[in-house]
Amino acid sequence: MENSIHEDCGVALVRLLKPLSYYQKKYGSWKWGLGKLYLMMEKEHNRGQEGAGIASVKLNSKPGHEYMFRERAEGANAITGIFGEAHRQIKQVMKEEDVNTESYDELPFAGELYMGHLRYSTTGKSGVKYVHPFLRRNNWKAKNLCICGNFNMTNVEEVFKALTTQGQCPRIYSDTYITLELMGHRLDREVERNFAEAQKRGLQDTEITKYIDSHVRMEHVLKTTMSHFDGGYVMCGITGSGEMFAMRDTHGIRPAFWYKNDEVVVLASERPVLQTTFDLEYDDIHELTPGAALLVRADGETLEKQILPEEENFKCSFEHIYFSRGSDRDIYRERKKLGEQLTPQVLESVGGDTEHTVISFIPNTAEVAYYGLLDGFKGYQREQNIRDLIGLDHKPSYDEVKAVLNRDVRSEKVAWKDIKLRTFITEGKARNDLAAHVYDVTYGSIEPYKDNLVIIDDSIVRGTTLKESILHILDRLHPKKIVIVSSAPQIRYPDYYGIDMPSLEEFCAFRATIALIREKGKEYLIHDIYKACKEELRKPAEDMHNRVRDIYQPFTVDEINCKIVEMLKPKDMTTPVNIVFQSLDGLHRAIPENRGDWYFSGHYPTPGGKKMCIQAFINYYENVYGKMNLGI
Repeated sequence: MENSIHEDCGVALVRLLKPLSYYQKKYGSWKWGLGKLYLMMEKEHNRGQEGAGIASVKLNSKPGHEYMFRERAEGANAITGIFGEAHRQIKQVMKEEDVNTESYDELPFAGELYMGHLRYSTTGKSGVKYVHPFLRRNNWKAKNLCICGNFNMTNVEEVFKALTTQGQCPRIYSDTYITLELMGHRLDREVERNFAEAQKRGLQDTEITKYIDSHVRMEHVLKTTMSHFDGGYVMCGITGSGEMFAMRDTHGIRPAFWYKNDEVVVLASERPVLQTTFDLEYDDIHELTPGAALLVRADGETLEKQILPEEENFKCSFEHIYFSRGSDRDIYRERKKLGEQLTPQVLESVGGDTEHTVISFIPNTAEVAYYGLLDGFKGYQREQNIRDLIGLDHKPSYDEVKAVLNRDVRSEKVAWKDIKLRTFITEGKARNDLAAHVYDVTYGSIEPYKDNLVIIDDSIVRGTTLKESILHILDRLHPKKIVIVSSAPQIRYPDYYGIDMPSLEEFCAFRATIALIREKGKEYLIHDIYKACKEELRKPAEDMHNRVRDIYQPFTVDEINCKIVEMLKPKDMTTPVNIVFQSLDGLHRAIPENRGDWYFSGHYPTPGGKKMCIQAFINYYENVYGKMNLGI
């Protein structure tokens, strides 16, 4: 129901291992690699619709010919735009559908290395200059660097200071650009190391260049670069000399998957992207190890190498709840499990009355969890039917057996996302009225005043859509009771590793907790936690404790649930409303391999995330109460 929660971002890499003439002969076009990159990016379109970019490197180019190409664009149609521009440039040079091998030098994007990126911003910064890939130019091929990533760094300020201390002067203050500058600086040092080694070997002129191009080791660059950063990331890059890499953070927060055969090496943010694009089986694909990098040398040698030590598993569970494609085998099963194991709580909420309960879902991303909840209800109903038949004190007639077996779980397509209304054209109450009509309902899908209506969602973050649209529109059906179900636990804390989640005060769980504290006359808790947070910021980041978690300690989940309902239920609505959230234990039972739950639990995997959460509470407090003179 939260349409503005985004993933930041999607990446795709393609490294051709054969000459372009090979693909022209086998597949009918030298543009086979470029076409595969396009398919991969379209399959990852769910991960970024604010902008997109591609880059390519041509191996064995001659001096005086361009060998690195890049195209970027903003907007939801950016993928179409950048590939359209790439093909336009190609057609300007290529008069026929395909050309002979000798003509490849003249063709833009006729390369062996391809990189693609899809962007959602978590920083609020917009403009093409913030769209990946970022490019750093140099007359030495090996010093040319192009990077993109799915990441958010929590210690950009510290790294920025380190760069400026070295005498550098970055042009843009963003984690991507600062990463580019730091990595480019380390790449320069790696090239210079090889230059010195080549001279020791008595090499001269172009022999030195050839030595450098074949001996650059990106693992050295990554080790001395990525150790400086705190955050969740999959960092990808290509160099002018033909090196390709993708490195994953040590906790595995952001996802990455890769595949290799004798024709190609590819990497993407999601497994189904590779399965569909290259017609692969599940087991053909490798998950990139946390802290490791996929490295493809200029000569095509491919290896996965551990760059930093792998740390505790904090793979993002929200990837599996919501962001990643539900067509992944594991994710599909996990989302069904998330829905199914909520069955007891939902049954309790409707008083066990399955005969007068209709189950549905909003939005489409909650559909798989809905199937799981439906399976749970059907299993419960079957058991009830069996017990009722066994419990009969006589041999039942055909009609009696039929009546019991015909009792089934009812499900309907109750709510529809109607149209994308442009609410910015109006203001105030008129805008709220438009927002209330984003969804529509199937009239007659439930029996008024008799049927309970259960609506499952994948997550409830702000609750704005519930308050302004969903509950209003569902109330038109006049259900006996509405039960809103979230397949995710209460979201209580911001994310700082690449998911656009709002500030603390925007979370409906946080607002409900603050309201409870004030109602019970315990506002001193808010002040005490503020003081404690200020004290924590005096410590080194690795020694800090997330005192923001203390805000929730006095209350049970059910108490907070009730307050959320009270806050979100429209004042003119008379239909009773309940809300059911997944538990943390339930989350980990359903998704055992992705243990990252900091947005639910407040247990951040890195010191930087913890520090930013503490600062978020301080910002909230000072915006509401003003700054306190604590004498510290």
